[in-house]
Amino acid sequence: MAGASPTGTRRLAVLGSPIEHSLSPALHGAAARTLGLDWDYGRRRIERDGLADFVDGLDASWLGLSVTAPLKEAAAARADEVDRHAELTGAANTLLLGERVRGWNTDVGGIIRAFADAGLTSVTDVAIVGAGATALSSLVAFAQLGAEHVAVALRDRSRGERLVALGEQLGLSVTLQGLDEALPAVDAAVSTLPAAATVVPAFTHPPTRLLDADYAGPAGSRYAATVPRDRLVDGREMLLGQAVLQVRIFVLGDPAATLPQEAEVVAAMRGALAASGSLEES
Repeated sequence: MAGASPTGTRRLAVLGSPIEHSLSPALHGAAARTLGLDWDYGRRRIERDGLADFVDGLDASWLGLSVTAPLKEAAAARADEVDRHAELTGAANTLLLGERVRGWNTDVGGIIRAFADAGLTSVTDVAIVGAGATALSSLVAFAQLGAEHVAVALRDRSRGERLVALGEQLGLSVTLQGLDEALPAVDAAVSTLPAAATVVPAFTHPPTRLLDADYAGPAGSRYAATVPRDRLVDGREMLLGQAVLQVRIFVLGDPAATLPQEAEVVAAMRGALAASGSLEES
């Protein structure tokens, strides 16, 4: 196992700025306890230009890193090799350390899992709100779910050029529009707007499922007034899904490999989120 070590405690951390709010230590701590792994998983505040130096300064006790905003592009650039999802999006949220640093984008899989757990496994027409790294991951996820047409709402349309280019690469038709324009009727949508955003677009008809990547939960979602609660997918479902893939990487070196006791691991991780007031246990 990649997570087993003859030298004792393995160190891991989630990196970003800000980072104090991160739920990753609770998730990965629960996974480690369930699997009987000696992990010390913490938080490190790292600014955008500091990731490469931080990684290069780590000793052999370090096993891996989870990476959040604004460091995902820097993580992909620092990795010696990346998976296809990180290659497509230019963003990595997972680094496995060693002689060669390997990078993955598990956000794509986390988005797919969040929709699947909400009963949605295929789409045709979709929408994305925002244009950052999570929006790019959403586009790749929607392509894997069979999407054909994508409406993207954003404040500055020039920021949508990467989404249009990636859409062409994936064989998707991407249309850009302003945040003040109503989005068309779609099968699914992902909102990637940060918590501080005050303007959200309306829908001409509520989507079948809307994943709000903010962690406010369905009751606190900014879309709760316009989208029925049973159609809102908690952003922490995406967090849970991508974290399970990260644990697979840290333990087995492969996000496609199944963990020992995986059902128990997922239940423990979900329980950790429930204990933090993040998700209802199911």
